[in-house]
Amino acid sequence: MIDLAALASLRAVDQHGSVGGAADVLGYTPSAVSQQVKRLERQTGVALLERVGRGVLLTHEGRRLVERGGRLLDDLESLQSGLHADTGQVSARLRVATFSTALRGLVAPVVRALLDDHPDLRLTLVEHEPWQSIDLVATGRADLAIAHNWGDVPLTIPDHLVSDVVAHDRADVVMRRDHPLAGRATVTPHDLVSESWIATPEGTICRQWLRRMYDDTGHPPRIAHVAADFDSHLALVQAGLGIALVPRLGRSPLGPELVAVHAHRPEPTREIVAVHRSSMSASPAIRCVLAALTPLRTGRMPGLVGR
Repeated sequence: MIDLAALASLRAVDQHGSVGGAADVLGYTPSAVSQQVKRLERQTGVALLERVGRGVLLTHEGRRLVERGGRLLDDLESLQSGLHADTGQVSARLRVATFSTALRGLVAPVVRALLDDHPDLRLTLVEHEPWQSIDLVATGRADLAIAHNWGDVPLTIPDHLVSDVVAHDRADVVMRRDHPLAGRATVTPHDLVSESWIATPEGTICRQWLRRMYDDTGHPPRIAHVAADFDSHLALVQAGLGIALVPRLGRSPLGPELVAVHAHRPEPTREIVAVHRSSMSASPAIRCVLAALTPLRTGRMPGLVGR
């Protein structure tokens, strides 16, 4: 009979391109993964991996085994996730990948109460960009992703994943209180064409949205400084080095020297979603975490935009 743990290792090698990559994800040593694949080869009587240069590729038989066996592993995950569905018992270890502001403003505020209410629930939190979190869930390296869509900047979610909207958020233009536009109720990108921006790194969703905001102006935003963390943005704005587009969710207090001015035409709003594999939809643990997060979309948490 095929060893399911070994089959999972073979699928991980396929997903991550190497025995070492599979070992990192599964928490094994590369030697242990190699031994599992060799055991699977003995059980099936065919070669499953072939060496190509310094790496490995699945053979035709290995590919067929992963494609058909992968569906079996998904079915087993679905079965395992639903074992406690009738009783509602929350007993599982979930790996949750989330972006920084959601970690501060959305996830952290509910985790302690969640764990206190469900002693058999274990959560491991890790911070990643949204598309990285989606990939982690899609490939089985995480169980739940908290991600976001800024306006019309697309977030691709594979078909075997399920997403639930848990909150809506808005960003404001943060500037020094002595800035000429600080007294305005609203500003548009046309008002900010000559401004210097503190922005997130190239390739991030927030950077893409800032660029999209300027589409109707005929000019790209002038990026003066780049920082990944929004607290760094606030520090640079306070130092008089530019302005910044900072989400309300998880935003630190601005203090007396800074003001947040409402941006419009377009309004920088984002939809925050929780994403999991469809094979885990029956899991009481997944449902429990979603229930803890979803009430926040009413706007009870500071910084969130209710609907």
